[in-house]
Amino acid sequence: MDNLRHRVPVRPVRFLDTLRLHMRDAGLAYTTERTYIHWIKRFILFHDKRHPQDMGVPEVEHFLTHLSEARDCSVGTQRIVLNALVYLFTRFLEVELKGLSFTKAKRPRRLPVVYSRSEIALILSHLSGPGRLRVQLLYGSGLRSAEMLSLRVKDIDFGSNNIFVRSGKGNKDRTTILPQGLIGDLRRQIERVRILHEQDIADGLANVYLPDALARKYPSAPKELGWQFLFPASQTGPCPRTGEVRRHHLHPTALAKQIRRAVKAAGIHKPARAHAFRHSFATHLLESGYDLRTIQELLGHSDVSITEIYTHVVNRGSKGVLSPMDCLNPSREVTEAAPVYQIAC
Repeated sequence: MDNLRHRVPVRPVRFLDTLRLHMRDAGLAYTTERTYIHWIKRFILFHDKRHPQDMGVPEVEHFLTHLSEARDCSVGTQRIVLNALVYLFTRFLEVELKGLSFTKAKRPRRLPVVYSRSEIALILSHLSGPGRLRVQLLYGSGLRSAEMLSLRVKDIDFGSNNIFVRSGKGNKDRTTILPQGLIGDLRRQIERVRILHEQDIADGLANVYLPDALARKYPSAPKELGWQFLFPASQTGPCPRTGEVRRHHLHPTALAKQIRRAVKAAGIHKPARAHAFRHSFATHLLESGYDLRTIQELLGHSDVSITEIYTHVVNRGSKGVLSPMDCLNPSREVTEAAPVYQIAC
């Protein structure tokens, strides 16, 4: 349950607890909160544990330059650190960071890992049961792994053929497509959840975690089937907020291990990443002729420029672009040194 917000005192004394409370009041997603706190801690440790109130522009510039020159961080990482420090100083401490000048990171963002359709089929052939269904949802609906693992039973709408993504990246809700070929498997998975939920009720462990104080507003909701996670964990554990023993969703590391084993068994020599299935979803839709705006909405990107990266990895062969190498046919007269090519286009 390490993706649940830990409780912070209503009147915090420690600096970082006060900062966490400020972030929660500002509505930041928990993943953003953890990332910002991580880099702010590193910033403070880098400057020998000096209090941020005693620091300013020179210290921020020094740290960002250090990450670029000594740590060889990527452009994306440096941008995240800058956002964290801007939040710390401008929004929390209300100190302006004017005229920042630091060495920009040079390591560029890499193109996303994309599996071909045949590679997707091969990976799925080495999976079964709920593990196979999870990967099929990642690829078939373009979900992030955290979004897929956080799905509740009620988020699967068979009537409208939609999957509702709650509190996705940026704390935003959206809908995405429900693959028709997965309806039977999803109904069977919901039945598995129902059986497990009834057993948890019998054991007195049926109160699932609900966000945003919904448990107080709807006291009976934690025991309803609709609020149960679609992919529950195999074991129960204590909640970090209340200490109550309950069943959470499957841990992300379990999903990552299943994907690594399947990719290795399939003999595919590409990085085994859950996010690669989301990249493949977008790339294959683009190859099929869908416009960037539609793909942007399905992925939940805030800006279409983020979605445009998939235009760099799309299979151009399906778009009528033929390599000049493919216009050469080797002649039947082949010497020991090399074949003789003839123009075919």
